[in-house]
Amino acid sequence: MNDETVEIHTLSSLTQISASEWDACANPENTSHPIDPFTTHRFLFALETSHSVGQNTGWQPQYLVAKRGDLIIAVAPLYAKGHSQGEYIFDHNWAHAYENAGGQYYPKLQMAVPFTPATGRRFLCRPGFETIGQSALVQAAVQIASENQLSSLHITFCTKDEAEAGAAMGLMPRSSQQFHWLNSKYENFDAFLAAFSSRKRKNIRKERRLAQGFGGKILSLTGDQIRPEHWDAFWQFYQDTGARKWGRPYLTRAFFDAAQETLRDDILLVLAERDGEFVAGALNFIGADALYGRYWGAMENHPCLHFELCYYQAIDYAIKHGLSRVEAGAQGEHKLARGYMPVTTHSLHWVADPGFRDAIEGFLLAEGRAIEEDIEIMTSYGPFRKIHEKDVE
Repeated sequence: MNDETVEIHTLSSLTQISASEWDACANPENTSHPIDPFTTHRFLFALETSHSVGQNTGWQPQYLVAKRGDLIIAVAPLYAKGHSQGEYIFDHNWAHAYENAGGQYYPKLQMAVPFTPATGRRFLCRPGFETIGQSALVQAAVQIASENQLSSLHITFCTKDEAEAGAAMGLMPRSSQQFHWLNSKYENFDAFLAAFSSRKRKNIRKERRLAQGFGGKILSLTGDQIRPEHWDAFWQFYQDTGARKWGRPYLTRAFFDAAQETLRDDILLVLAERDGEFVAGALNFIGADALYGRYWGAMENHPCLHFELCYYQAIDYAIKHGLSRVEAGAQGEHKLARGYMPVTTHSLHWVADPGFRDAIEGFLLAEGRAIEEDIEIMTSYGPFRKIHEKDVE
């Protein structure tokens, strides 16, 4: 073996690689909070050990590991998918079109974090090995798909830099759109509101008063402040939301037990409590420079409590801790009026069938132009003051 030879291995379980070896690629900065809390060994392992992924879930782990000699230079979260659920970059129409034409769309390969529409690195490379690591992971994933006669490979919620690198390697880039709150070095929430137009600022203040008047108190918990009984309550919220949105929750109850054991330092749990009972909650994950809103649920309806727990409490936390942004998850144009602005998100795609690939490539070009136009229009309707506006209370 020469010094440049890269060997690729697929792992069916993260028990086959140590946390330190995986995180040397996934979290090489070794910050107090990881850049991306979702690609850490502990998060992906919690999904696996809780059986949220694996047999009978449609998410079968095929983690990629690239080695040069004895050194692991890159890893990637890769899954064989039997459906298109829990991805948030939608390809259901692609599947229907391909199968209507006589093809077999599933199984496919998905390089992603399951159930997690948050931008982060998908080509997890040890520092100094970014170029060779990215190339090795892409080539290996395409080869696995091709050799196993799979229809496609999808790399979702990758970074902009990865999208550009993947496109240079022949993958098809796709643009999508989310709403993120961006921190302009605000000193506090009032300073953030000062950037709003008068009418929209008054509306936010009204919503916060309504929400905080639900008759109880709001708790923001992280680390050892989070106790098992908090997960008992949140599981009820999550089940209710999951049943209404997806038919069944993606995460198992055991995932939240694993979160208590290994993830609670990465979590901000916001709960509404009244008379000793928890009535609503929002789950966030903490990154080194971002807060990621993930799940919300409630057992009672209270005006604006959803906005308070999911959006305003997250902004409060981000300002207090100097985070640059809050990613509020998929969809939701209602976020715009609350200061979450539209941004572009990225994915990469490889399709085996040449004719089908050509059709998708044409679709992606048109879709990308539409996304750009939508973002421009929505930005113009944002809540922030225009330069020429007079600000009168």
